[in-house]
Amino acid sequence: MAAISRRKTALHKMLQQWGWFNLSLFVLNRFLFMVSKGNLRLYRYYLIAQPVGQTTLLPPGRGKKTEIRLIDEHDEIVRQFPRPATAIQERFEQGAKCLVAFKQEQFIGFLWLLLGSYQEDEVRARYTPLPVAQTAWDFDVYVAPESRFGLTFPRLWDEANRFLRENNILWSCSRISAFNTDSLGAHARLGTLSLGSAIFFCMGQWQITLASVPPYFHFSRHSGSFPEFHLNTQGLGGKPSIPQDKSTMG
Repeated sequence: MAAISRRKTALHKMLQQWGWFNLSLFVLNRFLFMVSKGNLRLYRYYLIAQPVGQTTLLPPGRGKKTEIRLIDEHDEIVRQFPRPATAIQERFEQGAKCLVAFKQEQFIGFLWLLLGSYQEDEVRARYTPLPVAQTAWDFDVYVAPESRFGLTFPRLWDEANRFLRENNILWSCSRISAFNTDSLGAHARLGTLSLGSAIFFCMGQWQITLASVPPYFHFSRHSGSFPEFHLNTQGLGGKPSIPQDKSTMG
């Protein structure tokens, strides 16, 4: 009885955070993944943009025990990354920049930036933030579990914003899983604006994409076929952050 009660409480909390639509997708994804032994998968992403901060998130002197370094693909620290080595290599080959957080020389997190188009490594998709000279792409912000209630996240973003300002970038776009409540909340506090959303249904080599922004629909049969999203930040302002109506695509 106690286990059933805990499950009901967890579902009720997820319903409050996600709404019926996202919760239904989450349950459907778990079911499909289980019955297909991983061959069927479903993803929903929010596509967002956030302004590059002109001031630091942390007051002067705070978080200085956390060191942030910009590394390259030859740095030995990449062996400690909780990601497949092939995915890390592909990111560097795309020209992505990796900011790594250390505390007492121990790896505690990273944040990736790309000045240009990003080829997704979880589903098949390409994202191009626009205007090219003023907009970047950020992705895979990771903080080790033991550091998630500290200052690692704002320290990473302070350094990321500094890097972006030095490159005359005004906006940074990204995609976040609709099921990642913590990440959505953390980014919302940075002033994110909604650009749309997309659902990816993967069946082995086949992939169906439904999105609230162009190209709206895409069907792919092989790895060389994917939708391309052009996310324009020109004239942004006045839009809500993460969509409040969780029962719709947009």
